[in-house]
Amino acid sequence: MAENTATSADAPVSASASGQSTTADQAVELETVQVMGVRASLARSNDLKREAATVQDSITALELGKFPDDNVADSLSHITGVSISRTAGGEGQKVSVRGLGPEYTLTTFNGRILATDGAGRDFAYDVLPADVISGADVIKGAEAANTEGGIGGLVNLRSASPFDQTGQHGVLRAEGDRNQTSELDGHKFSGVYSNTFADDTFGLMVGVVSARRKDRTDIAGNDGGWTRNPDPNDPTWYGNAWGGNIDLNGNNELDPDEYGLIAPGQFRVGSILEEKKRTAYSAKFEWRPNDDFKLVVDGLKTRLDSPQVGYQQSYYPLFAPGRWSDVTVQNGIVTGLTLDNPDPEQRLNPELLNQTEYRVVDTALYGANAQWTVSPDLTLTGDIYRSTSKRHSGGQDSYVVLRMNQPNTSRIELNGSAVPSVITTLDDGRDWNSGLAAGEFGPSDFNTHYMELAGDNIEDRINGGTLAGDLFVGKFFIDHLKFGVNLTDRRKSRDLVTNTLTGGADYYSVDNAINTADLGTDFISTYSLPNFMHGVNSSFPRSFLAFDVPAYLAALEAYDGHPRPDGGVYDYSMAAPEWNPLQSYRVSEKTSAFYVQADMSGERWDGNVGVRLVKTRTTAEAWDAKITSITENGAFNYTTTYADPTAITESSDYSYWLPSANFIWHFNDDLQLRLGAAKTMARPSVEQLAPTNTTESVSWGEFTQIYSGNVNLKPYTAKQADASLEWYFTEQSIANIAVFYKRIENQITTSWETGQDIGVGPIVDGDGNPISDGPTLFNIMRPINGDYAKVHGIEAGLQHFWDSGFGFRAQYTRNWSESWVDGEKRPLEGIAPSVYSLSLMYEKGKWDLGATADHTDGFVTATNVLGAGYNEQADAITWLTAHIAYNVNDALSLSLEGQNLLDDAQTYSINGNPLLSQGYYRYGRNFTLGVTWRF
Repeated sequence: MAENTATSADAPVSASASGQSTTADQAVELETVQVMGVRASLARSNDLKREAATVQDSITALELGKFPDDNVADSLSHITGVSISRTAGGEGQKVSVRGLGPEYTLTTFNGRILATDGAGRDFAYDVLPADVISGADVIKGAEAANTEGGIGGLVNLRSASPFDQTGQHGVLRAEGDRNQTSELDGHKFSGVYSNTFADDTFGLMVGVVSARRKDRTDIAGNDGGWTRNPDPNDPTWYGNAWGGNIDLNGNNELDPDEYGLIAPGQFRVGSILEEKKRTAYSAKFEWRPNDDFKLVVDGLKTRLDSPQVGYQQSYYPLFAPGRWSDVTVQNGIVTGLTLDNPDPEQRLNPELLNQTEYRVVDTALYGANAQWTVSPDLTLTGDIYRSTSKRHSGGQDSYVVLRMNQPNTSRIELNGSAVPSVITTLDDGRDWNSGLAAGEFGPSDFNTHYMELAGDNIEDRINGGTLAGDLFVGKFFIDHLKFGVNLTDRRKSRDLVTNTLTGGADYYSVDNAINTADLGTDFISTYSLPNFMHGVNSSFPRSFLAFDVPAYLAALEAYDGHPRPDGGVYDYSMAAPEWNPLQSYRVSEKTSAFYVQADMSGERWDGNVGVRLVKTRTTAEAWDAKITSITENGAFNYTTTYADPTAITESSDYSYWLPSANFIWHFNDDLQLRLGAAKTMARPSVEQLAPTNTTESVSWGEFTQIYSGNVNLKPYTAKQADASLEWYFTEQSIANIAVFYKRIENQITTSWETGQDIGVGPIVDGDGNPISDGPTLFNIMRPINGDYAKVHGIEAGLQHFWDSGFGFRAQYTRNWSESWVDGEKRPLEGIAPSVYSLSLMYEKGKWDLGATADHTDGFVTATNVLGAGYNEQADAITWLTAHIAYNVNDALSLSLEGQNLLDDAQTYSINGNPLLSQGYYRYGRNFTLGVTWRF
């Protein structure tokens, strides 16, 4: 159902004007509607698409404070050409448009750029509750008046206005949820209050959200990668086996049947537990003293507190001479092997891995917008805002490993499941799988091992301002002339706090390992999870020995003063995390943009043409520390000593002209053809601009200096074209088909310089004596521009409702993409070849029912990971959601929603081969029961 009232919040927006102005100057002014219900929401989204000046799809809230899904990204996934990636618990987090990854997409809120808590620019949607959103526009075309920065698309989120429905209104909502797999619960409370005063010249809207949810993600993976022998028939691949090439017959030669042989290197299995707490506060004040002036002051503040704890088991069956026996091979893949060598370093030593992530994100956006109709022909709009994001996780994340110290015999078998079968029998008769469940293992069975303490402190601050004008022309087919200037000042900093630079992560490992029973604190316990890895048909432990990381660290600190085997005594401060200047940075980016755009129309057509001039000045500060010495401690074990860090400041600037043109031909009132062409740009990720570097690979014998950033990187640019045929055959129905093309220049790739002298002398032994000729030469890697890519595709959609209350919506997108790296043609990473969605709905009387299936085909995530043609891919996934709602009366509603009803898991593999599993993430089904009270 829908009510006709005054509104402007759902009108298409000019992102450069910060989303506060309407499109009253368009040829057809939108009817003002207060949306309620799925049917009305989709009809309103149709109107927005129809009246948009360029290719666009939109989503509108079902009612005040209620988005179609509990997560904004999940709602966006129903839009043609949009796919999402998920974080722990299955919640949508990152958005891709037309197959191009999140780094190609810009997200704004009321036209203002949102600061991010990650190292890049791509926005993590899980920090923003859907309750504060009234709508979202996915703008796939380009206009000169819109903010630059997205090649895939511009996603503009919109907030509601107290003038959407004048007078006093409010909504209170309570929800409870339960995950069927994890058997964990959660809840959410939200409220929105809106009112207008003084003869509807003042308006106020405030909102609050408080949510707490526990979730679990069962995971498996191959973090250490697969081992593959060299293949003389593949000159691009030299092998990656640490312990030597896989030599099945032991003749110390690479035989033809061993060319390119693949075997497991490392795999893990476990679960991530997360307690996600969200709070959000929003407010908007509007003053409309007359028809000529409007002032809006608004603010949004959110906090996401989502610490994660991961309990995992890791296995390292890497090949070494004499380590394997009873080997089986299938189609060039080692599918079975036994490890029975009595050498403690040759046997399989299962590891307990506890991984914690401290993620507390504070996001805020405050701004003011004024619109003044100076005369009947001229309207001016001004907007200022400040957007911030802060996440302080420095030194608070952990990756802590305990290693089994008991002799055993183990059998590893690949069977096409996400986890290989592991059968481990200890020499004392205990069985690893059943013994864990029975509590037969304890602290004395494990030694301390790797202990990485890390995390970064990231702060992002954006100040922005806009001054825009709209001049009525009314001649020469020009209706309006839009012009304006945008100024943006962005400052982003990262401080990495870690113990890897100083060698602290290995302080309690190898010869200095401690039997955990000697630490005197019982921090290990048996841990079982309901329905753990249900459906994975392999033999492996379904129970964990979990350990409390804070208690473990406290026990290590209490062990100070005990003799250390390599000399001296244990001192926990030697393993503590410290500021790592080599991977910390400060980036400042100042942008000014000027645009002019002519909106035109004729008897059966309308369109616009314009140009945007963008100037950007970037200053990046990082630190460098010269290597003073490298000490060899043993095979693949080196210690690096650094000089004091010195600051490095670099700067660059660039300017781009971004022309655009859009044209719409109206065959009749219901059928229109839309054409568009433009040049667009997307800036490099922020961390790619800072000249940070790392030489941590020296610790395992790889002498490479990796520069993460380069201030001279230029933005990605694209020449793009769109064509869309749209038939609005009833008020709530649409059939559309679109084609698009993009040629992307300045793709970022990596340069590789071998044998470089970076000022490091010879390698020395523990006594300081040289054991190599100096200087020690390094390989140098750094990001550079140079490659290009092509993307083209087709989109189709069909939506219809019958008077009976039934309706459906179907959408399909097909992408074709290719990129060139050093003249070599490769798949473009991160692009799903096809995405489609089907929704069935019923809404009549007091009932509202619906189900939606969103399917994403498998796509390449990394190329040539094991040589040419061996690509990592995300396998296909279908996400099924459904809802049922009952309106008891005008004030009270009850609802039940289900997510991931197929219980699908996100999996990764090499070339889709189930024997070569790369990753597994299972979220389980989730159900949410809600009650809504309106007043």
